[in-house]
Amino acid sequence: MKKLALLVLIASLGSGCAVGPNYKRPTVNVPDTYRGLTLEEAPKTEAASLGDQKWWEVFQDEQLQDLIRTSVQQNYDVRIAAARILQAEAQLGITRADQFPTIAGGAEATNQRSPQSRFLPAFETSANHVNLSLQWELDFWGKFRRATEAARANLLASQWARQAVISSLVSNVATAYFQLRELDLELEISKRALTSRQDSLRLTRLLADHGATSMLDVRQAEQLVYTADEQIPNLERRIEQQENFISILLGKNPAAVPRGRRLTEQPHAPEVPAGIPSSLLERRPDIRQAEQQLIAFNARIGVAKAAYFPQISLTATGGFQSSALTSLFSGPAGLWNFGGSLAQPIFTGGRLRSNVRLTEAQQQEALLFYEQTIQQAFRGVSDGLIAYRKNREFREKQQLLTQSAQDAARLSDMRYRGGVASYLEVLTNETNYFTAELGLAQAQSNELLALVQLYQALGGGWQR
Repeated sequence: MKKLALLVLIASLGSGCAVGPNYKRPTVNVPDTYRGLTLEEAPKTEAASLGDQKWWEVFQDEQLQDLIRTSVQQNYDVRIAAARILQAEAQLGITRADQFPTIAGGAEATNQRSPQSRFLPAFETSANHVNLSLQWELDFWGKFRRATEAARANLLASQWARQAVISSLVSNVATAYFQLRELDLELEISKRALTSRQDSLRLTRLLADHGATSMLDVRQAEQLVYTADEQIPNLERRIEQQENFISILLGKNPAAVPRGRRLTEQPHAPEVPAGIPSSLLERRPDIRQAEQQLIAFNARIGVAKAAYFPQISLTATGGFQSSALTSLFSGPAGLWNFGGSLAQPIFTGGRLRSNVRLTEAQQQEALLFYEQTIQQAFRGVSDGLIAYRKNREFREKQQLLTQSAQDAARLSDMRYRGGVASYLEVLTNETNYFTAELGLAQAQSNELLALVQLYQALGGGWQR
């Protein structure tokens, strides 16, 4: 018993020893401000960020909120990511179990009767046996603790991976919805233009029938009608395909998608707070995932280095054995044994050294990937800030262009009706106005899409 107590004491003393490097967050180059902020915005950088807001605070269209809520619950990518978390939890439990002893119990009862032979009389024997056995590989060098550390980091990485999937999903649903509302607006513009141009064509034909104008004007009026009319089937096709895409994001079969506010009614601030760049490291789920992967590879170096040292194991067995059940737990029926073993690698042909080099190289790759993820995140925010500002400026100028084209089309129609302009002038200005209206719809959509891109780049969308 003294030997067993000594071995247990050695194990307890060695529980604080773990070879391999302890993780320390790497120092990364974080800019003071995001590139893409205006000179007026840069000095006023505050801790508050658009990425800290919940998605239902950013996207205030009630129907869009319902779509996002449904997608988070039913989307297959999110459900797959949740299943991977369960796998990582189970793997952590399996790995952590290696730190503890394995105890097994057994029982055996045997009765045997031999018939009489020429040389031996008949006889009957009975053997009964119960026991408990223990096997424990001591984690003296921290091999199992480092493996558990790696498994726990993998679990956290899978959890952050799910948050990254949710963030991307929220962005994809919002993007697809705004694109759908843009197509709806373009279809509305095309149908309105078609109705107006059909009225104009009827008037032109009436004038041609009475000799007040030529067939050239009729043909030009027909061109306006056909130009608007040809857009409608294509837009209807794109709308239904976009609805199918949104349905898949929702985890449903292709179906119609309910609408909420019009594209022009979607609220969004002209300026959005970006926040402090250093806070992006804590907010972006892909960065947090990459860091947990780095922690896991860092811990595996300790697992590889522990293989250089002796493996110390304890074994013990205790129980009772008797030929009669009535005396199984009494008298001299007890039995026990215990022992310890030590195995030290002597020659492995460079396997252990190569395994350490492998884990160190994997850790270096994970470190570079972590730094690359951070760099790409800052680029994404900068791109988002620039896109949102420039798309807003473009939309404002496109509004002025559309207003001017609308007025030119109105004036040319009045001049034609007054007999002081040809229908070619009407054709040109109507075409310009129709093109400007479609361009304005796309500009309004691009501004909203830039907001979605910026929100995701700032790490928003996964918060609940």
